[in-house]
Amino acid sequence: MIGAGPCGLAVGVEARRAGLSFLIVEKGALTDALVRFPRQMTFFSTADLLEIGGYPFVSARPRPTRQEALEYYRLVAERERLPLRLYERAEAPRRLEDGSGFLVPTERRDGRRDRIRARCVVLATGYFDHPNRLGVPGEELDKVSHYYDEPYRYVGQRVLVVGGRNSAVEAAMELERHGAQVTLVHRGPELSEKVKPWVRPEMESLLAKGRIRALWRSRVRAIRTDEVELETPEGVRTLANDFVLAMTGYRPDHRLLEEAGVRIDPASGAPLYDPATMETNVPGLFVAGVLAAGNEANAIFIENGRLHAQPIVRRVQEILGRAC
Repeated sequence: MIGAGPCGLAVGVEARRAGLSFLIVEKGALTDALVRFPRQMTFFSTADLLEIGGYPFVSARPRPTRQEALEYYRLVAERERLPLRLYERAEAPRRLEDGSGFLVPTERRDGRRDRIRARCVVLATGYFDHPNRLGVPGEELDKVSHYYDEPYRYVGQRVLVVGGRNSAVEAAMELERHGAQVTLVHRGPELSEKVKPWVRPEMESLLAKGRIRALWRSRVRAIRTDEVELETPEGVRTLANDFVLAMTGYRPDHRLLEEAGVRIDPASGAPLYDPATMETNVPGLFVAGVLAAGNEANAIFIENGRLHAQPIVRRVQEILGRAC
């Protein structure tokens, strides 16, 4: 398996219980995407919908925090004794000529390389590594980030937050609470309807009071060292600026899939797979989690991506000749 996020771990738990020999390779930390989520983040899903392997997820509140999720998935991995190789980057699986499986080249942080042979491969690599870029001059400046972790580096700074969904709204609110001067820029006419219902009232109050400035139907045209240029309904505006947080979402990385021979739908960006088994058009190669959603990342979350585990393992058992 490639990817040690919640959905990859869910597959690992099912594989362990089915008596399969397997390995989970992850280019970063355990549940690497969650590690890089905002430190004070609260999940939209309730704790029970994030459970894997039947382990109860006990949370102090109905919707758990990032910290609680990190601890929960660590404990599941430990209790199931999942074989993990962390901080080891996997390349695209290569189909063996005799059809007996795959060869997966990997590289560790110290430069050591390996080639793992496997009868089946599950790709559960998520999408958090590939942000949707603004595509404007200056996006490469150090002041620009597509990730938000905590507010303290932005105290007293003029911060432009780009986006209108949960990540942008929650970042803007936390920044304002910690002394940043925040401007929200969104191409839509108002906040997204998908903003968490318990978050929206506070954000709307901050906007109404002018504590956060919002520019609707607007977009970034250029980013410079001490200012940003915006296209607004009233024309081009230039704002003094210290930092830009582009909270514009993320997209899947098709590279491993395409190099492995998986066909990608050009319109949806989704890999070709059998929804009953999650097996792609390449026999023995599976997708799990949000990677299966293509460009519609919001279609698959942990709460439904975790359900890919059982059908994948059942199909692997069939391939290996172990009838369910």
